[in-house]
Amino acid sequence: MQQLEDKLIQWRRDFHQYPETGFMEMRTASIVASILDKLGFQLKMGKEVMSEADCMGKPTEEETKKHYQWAQKNGAIDDYLNPFSEGYTGIVATLDTGKKGPIIAYRFDMDALDILESDSNEHFPHNEGFSSKVHGKMHACGHDSHTSMGLGLATLLIENKEELKGKIKLIFQPAEEGTRGAKAMAAANIVEDVDYFIATHIGVGVPHKQFVAANSGFLATSKLDITYDGTAAHAGGSPEQGKNALLAAAASVLSLHGISRHSGGTTRINVGQLEAGAGRNIIANHASMKVETRGETSEINDYVKEQVTSIVSGAATMYQVKYKIETVGEALSCKCSLDLAGILHKCAEASPDIEISQLEDNTPGGSEDATYFMNEVQKNGGKATYCVFGTELAAGHHNEKFDIKEDTLIPAVNILFQSAKVIMEQ
Repeated sequence: MQQLEDKLIQWRRDFHQYPETGFMEMRTASIVASILDKLGFQLKMGKEVMSEADCMGKPTEEETKKHYQWAQKNGAIDDYLNPFSEGYTGIVATLDTGKKGPIIAYRFDMDALDILESDSNEHFPHNEGFSSKVHGKMHACGHDSHTSMGLGLATLLIENKEELKGKIKLIFQPAEEGTRGAKAMAAANIVEDVDYFIATHIGVGVPHKQFVAANSGFLATSKLDITYDGTAAHAGGSPEQGKNALLAAAASVLSLHGISRHSGGTTRINVGQLEAGAGRNIIANHASMKVETRGETSEINDYVKEQVTSIVSGAATMYQVKYKIETVGEALSCKCSLDLAGILHKCAEASPDIEISQLEDNTPGGSEDATYFMNEVQKNGGKATYCVFGTELAAGHHNEKFDIKEDTLIPAVNILFQSAKVIMEQ
C-alpha cells in the first residue's frame, strides 16, 4: 500500500506542475489514458464519449491547436494524444470482470483554473518544487488530486479483479470549472447503463479525516456571456447618431441585481465582469458581460435565467441595440440517493483513517455539473451520490495558496474501492 501511496503523490504532483484548463486537458488525458491502458482497462476517448453539440464554453480552434502543440512539448504521451487534439478530452475506462453483476461508475474531474500560483516560501508546492510551471494557471481546486485518486482506484481494481463482478466505469471528465464538461459526456450516453454512480471531491470545507457520503447542497446554475452591439458615433459632434451599448449594459446590470427572489428556495445572481466602450469621445458600440445565475432547484434557476433574458432584451429595446445571450456553462440540481450514500458512509466508518463520517450534508454552496450524470442515472432507475473527502487546506478553493494534505489520497482511494466491493456483494 505504501507503493500505491507514493504513486498517488507522484501523479498528483506531476499534474499539479502542468495544469490545463477546461477542454485543454490534453497532456493530462494522454497520461491518464496511457496508465489505464497498461493496467488493462477498455478505453473510449475524445468524441467517442463527448457530444460535440453539447459542449459549452469551448476554446477556439486556434487556442486548441496552440495548446496541442504545447502538450506535445511538455510531456504528453504521443501514442494517446491524438483523440484529444480537438479539445474533446474526456475518457471512459471500463473494467469488465466477465462475471454478472452491477455497473458502477466513478467520476473524476481533471481541469485547472486561470490562477497565478503563489511563490511564497510558506506555500508547500513551491517549497517542494512542484508548483505550476504554467504561468497564470493552477490546480487550485484539487482536481489534480481527483485525477490521481482515479488512477489509484484503477490500480486497486485491477490488482483485485478476481474478487470483483460486474463492470466498473471510471469517468475522467474535462471542464468541471464553469460547469461545462459533464453535459457533453452525459449527452453521449456514457452512463445510460449505470446502476450506481459516485462522484467525489476533496476539501470543500469538510475537515481533515472527516467524510460526507451525500452532498446534495449544490445549486443549479447557468453561466451566461451577454453582448450588446450598437452604433459608434462622435460623442461631441453627432451623439444622436450613436446607439449606446454601454448604457444598455449598465441598465441591465442594475436591473439584474434587482431580480426578485423566489419563494420556492435560494436564488443567486451575479454580474462578474462588464466591459464596454473604446474611448471617452466615442459612443460605445459594444459591451460584454459575464453573468451567472443559481437556484436551489433547476426550476428556480430557470426562473432567474428567464428574468435575465427579459431584462437584457428590454434594455436592448430601450437603447435600440442588438443583444446576444450565450450559455457557456450549466449544471442541474440533484438529490443524492441515500441508500447508496449509506454504503459509502459505512465504508468510511470502517476506515482507520476517518475520524468522523457523516451520511448527509445539504448546506447550500456552489454548483457542480456531475449532477448531469446523477440525474441521468437516477432517471434510468439507478442510484447516485456525491461524496466529499475532508482535508486540511492551506487556503480556500480557487485561492493562489490552495493546497491539500496528501495523506488524504490513499484513504480516499481505499474507501472508494471498498464501496465497489460492497455494492457488488449486494
